[in-house]
Amino acid sequence: MTSIELPAWSQVSDKRREHIARVVALLEQWAAALHLPPDEANRWRTAGALHDALRDAPEPMLRALSGDATRAAEILHGPAAAVRAEQEGERRADVLEAVRFHTVGCRNWQRTGRALYMADFLEPGRRFLIAEREFLARQVPHDFDASFRATVRLRLEWSLTQGGELFPEAVDLWNAVR
Repeated sequence: MTSIELPAWSQVSDKRREHIARVVALLEQWAAALHLPPDEANRWRTAGALHDALRDAPEPMLRALSGDATRAAEILHGPAAAVRAEQEGERRADVLEAVRFHTVGCRNWQRTGRALYMADFLEPGRRFLIAEREFLARQVPHDFDASFRATVRLRLEWSLTQGGELFPEAVDLWNAVR
């Protein structure tokens, strides 16, 4: 498994650390297959390492960092991690936007955000829609944009079948890519 170094401020369980490592490994695999320039591959790796860095942080901390007093706490770890990363010096807008919106989506993402969104959903440790997710993960290096559209669709369908909420950002993303 890919070794990852999380920021000192991260708050993650061992299980969450394993998820982050699988996400980073998938991003690295795609970056290599796509022959990305080193700078872009590094942005993907950084976004992967940061995306869930505060996933296990207490709700009051997430609300304070994100400045959000009303949304569901389980979607605040991305915005909180983006704020914290920026406080520590991260300046790459595509990395911060990828981390900030990885749970709900963002219609204006560059490739870093799209890659993180896919890797977070398609990483092999998740135990649902296994065949569908494995297929999409293999397709990313061959047709990035089509794989992204298919992943957005599958993720939204999965959320609906599980009784999940469709956030406005997710609907906006779907409308932008369909």
